[in-house]
Amino acid sequence: MPGIVIVGAQWGDEGKGKATDLLGSRIDYVVKFNGGNNAGHTVVIGDEKYALHLLPSGILTEGVTPVIGNGVVVDLEVLFDELDALIARGVDVSKLRVSANAHVITHYHRTLDKVTERFLGKRQIGTTGRGIGPAYADKINRVGIRIQDLYDENILRQKVEGALDVKNHQLVKIYNRRAIEADEIVDELLSYAERLRPMVADTALELHEALTDEKIVLFEGGQATMLDVDHGTYPFVTSSNATSGGAATGSGVAPNRIDRVIAIVKAYTTRVGAGPFPTELFDEWGDYLRETGFEFGTTTGRQRRVGWYDAPVARYASRINGVTDFVLTKLDVLDDLDTIPVCVAYDVDGVRFDEMPVNQSDFHHAKPIYEEFPGWKQDITGCRSFDDLPKNAQDYVLALEAMSGSRISAIGVGPGRDAIVVRHDLVD
Repeated sequence: MPGIVIVGAQWGDEGKGKATDLLGSRIDYVVKFNGGNNAGHTVVIGDEKYALHLLPSGILTEGVTPVIGNGVVVDLEVLFDELDALIARGVDVSKLRVSANAHVITHYHRTLDKVTERFLGKRQIGTTGRGIGPAYADKINRVGIRIQDLYDENILRQKVEGALDVKNHQLVKIYNRRAIEADEIVDELLSYAERLRPMVADTALELHEALTDEKIVLFEGGQATMLDVDHGTYPFVTSSNATSGGAATGSGVAPNRIDRVIAIVKAYTTRVGAGPFPTELFDEWGDYLRETGFEFGTTTGRQRRVGWYDAPVARYASRINGVTDFVLTKLDVLDDLDTIPVCVAYDVDGVRFDEMPVNQSDFHHAKPIYEEFPGWKQDITGCRSFDDLPKNAQDYVLALEAMSGSRISAIGVGPGRDAIVVRHDLVD
């Protein structure tokens, strides 16, 4: 039975929950392997809408064991707020597992994130201010706090005091903020320890055993390929590996246990935060896509930047991730358009690039070269098979498939859980 990775193929917000929902009851485990509560996704079940930020979307599927892997940074306040909100709506969250090796976001991480971003001024990266970057920086600097540290108060206190030795100098002397007391941080973290204890596990071992027992394990990436710290539009990226390779390091499962990589791609393109975005629209078409597609951040509420489909970005994502299947989402947002432009290449100072330039400066100055496709001017939200789609919609999908480097196996035609057209099975 397969280990399946789901990643975003653009800059996030592609609708990864749609693919998780499609696999539904066939999945035994859903694992979040990177990121924190800096990005969210919305899942629609019947008339109910759920906005998830830190939790894997599998927590909404009966019978699935949701796992927060070691590659995630966990804000415990957010975790329990989110769990309490789901419990209040009748969702069973008792099966949640949290890696003992996952790192914890503290109050000082959030504070440093916000003041540092303000300090950068016009050089801001566009972080969410939720402490994600500083928590990952502490992880790499080997001064991070892990979930397991909550169960040894002496170790916890030593680690917090060691981290604050440097951070308080930054806060007071550089940013003119008050120093943070170690007791304040230790007491807050310890207040969560007992409620968290039943969830804490050696999740790498548990997932290994699940795969050995032929269970289906889904690895769900946060953010997306173009926000990956190594392979994205650096420095305008997240602080973790959001590509398929991150599924192995962020979960403790070996790469050879992964059989399929599903990448989610919108029928157009969006991003949140600063950084290059060749197909970005600043006209009425941008407003149309934003309003029709309701392109506002699940976590931040910020309006997303929008643009037309970028085929070189999709090809890049296919190559970097080893994509076996694309899921194309929000095709219905294009229903009323007469023509639909697609970026097929870039012009950089008169030179054509058919693939993404490796040089970030070139990508920043890239101008899209478009090919236009006729629209279908028809409501497709009721379509449930590829043959149900209008001919021009079928042609658009097939054209994107030919340009994007992997087959398009499913197509989202509306926000509902069942509003999807399946062309190829995502498991078999």
